[in-house]
Amino acid sequence: MVFGECRRSLLGRFGYRALALAWLGAFVLAGPCRADDSGAADAALVARGAYLAKLGDCAGCHTNAPTGQPPTPSPPFAGGLPMGSPFGTIWTSNITPDPVFGIGRYTYEDFERAVREGVAPGGKRLYPAMPYPSFSKITDDDMHALYAYFMHGVKPVATPVPKTKLPFPFSQRWGLAVWDELLAPHERFDARSDRDAQWNRGAYLVQALGHCGACHTPRGPGYEERGYNDGDPLYLTGGTNDHWFAPNLTGDPDSGLGRLSADDIAAFLRHGHGGGLSAFGSMVEVIENSGQYMTDTDLQAIATYLKTLPPREKSGHVDTDPARNAATVHVLRTGSIEYPGAGVYSAFCARCHQADGRGVSGKYPRLAGNPVVVAPHATSLIRLLIEGARSAETNDGPQPHKMPSFIGKLNDTEMARVLTFIRNAWGNEAEPVAPRDVAKLRSTLHR
Repeated sequence: MVFGECRRSLLGRFGYRALALAWLGAFVLAGPCRADDSGAADAALVARGAYLAKLGDCAGCHTNAPTGQPPTPSPPFAGGLPMGSPFGTIWTSNITPDPVFGIGRYTYEDFERAVREGVAPGGKRLYPAMPYPSFSKITDDDMHALYAYFMHGVKPVATPVPKTKLPFPFSQRWGLAVWDELLAPHERFDARSDRDAQWNRGAYLVQALGHCGACHTPRGPGYEERGYNDGDPLYLTGGTNDHWFAPNLTGDPDSGLGRLSADDIAAFLRHGHGGGLSAFGSMVEVIENSGQYMTDTDLQAIATYLKTLPPREKSGHVDTDPARNAATVHVLRTGSIEYPGAGVYSAFCARCHQADGRGVSGKYPRLAGNPVVVAPHATSLIRLLIEGARSAETNDGPQPHKMPSFIGKLNDTEMARVLTFIRNAWGNEAEPVAPRDVAKLRSTLHR
């Protein structure tokens, strides 16, 4: 997500921090490629950079959605994608090597500073929709390869993008220097000597290039991530962005990854399906732009790292006693009136997700024991009912399927009842959903 340099000598470190706190309190709340002379070495560096760009899902933010009818793909990396934030719409930049509208005039030093520090040439601060606090961890070798790719492996696109115009005070980019000083880390990834190479590779990919915390870590009052590595207690414990709740990735057995194997996680990242779960929302694009292109070695490294994260921020509960599942199946088959959401589930959901809540492998996700279902926030579940969804389309994965929108079929009360039923069926135990929760999100989404 995206923020820009104030000289610390202006006020001294104490005065600088005082100004920073005042700004936050008042406003935040309201060089050439490194390569050998041979063309083969240059090509290898560019190819490596291309792979790293996929690991970082650079296309996910810097490529606009298809336009026209029928839809025509937008040029890769030409920017112009509107990104929602609590402060207004942020338009992503053109990062093709076009010299006028892109980054074609960037030296390596310009590129490195923009990616790691969020400062463009001329001292212009970038909003932290660009996850430079995570990218600060990228190694020098990887940074050189990325620069080689964007300068020599990407087609220039001479297309301007809309200017980001946030309301005051967020339009004052000098404030981003304050944010950066107080809330953004600036250190390279430091491999742990007590862990093996696979674990360290996975940690590097998750914390740096993958910037998983940008979505899966909760935000603080300054919209900062509440942690940037596994040493921070809130890191990867779940976060809400653009009205999606990205779930807990720690080892919690109920709302986290505790019941998934490393192979389940690797399969999920490659195809969007794994362990009976299915990707939704913006994670679908992560799978399509990034996950499906990862090597088996990197997928296993990520899964290995995630499986070592201790359970944190427990939410909800899943009772795996078969009797609980059987009781729900009985309710659905008998049409018990004591469970008002059961009838809605039988009529609209059971055909795909099944009476036992176990879905269909590779097609429809299970709802029984699903971490998203028992998450502390039902935001994603509500949005899925309102807007519908599609599964990921990958080169060698399962055929994609669509979940329809129920906006014209269910009212706010019916949506709330069926979600409350799902969050407390088959052994799931989570907070109920109120009709006002549905109405509020529907209004926000203008649906």
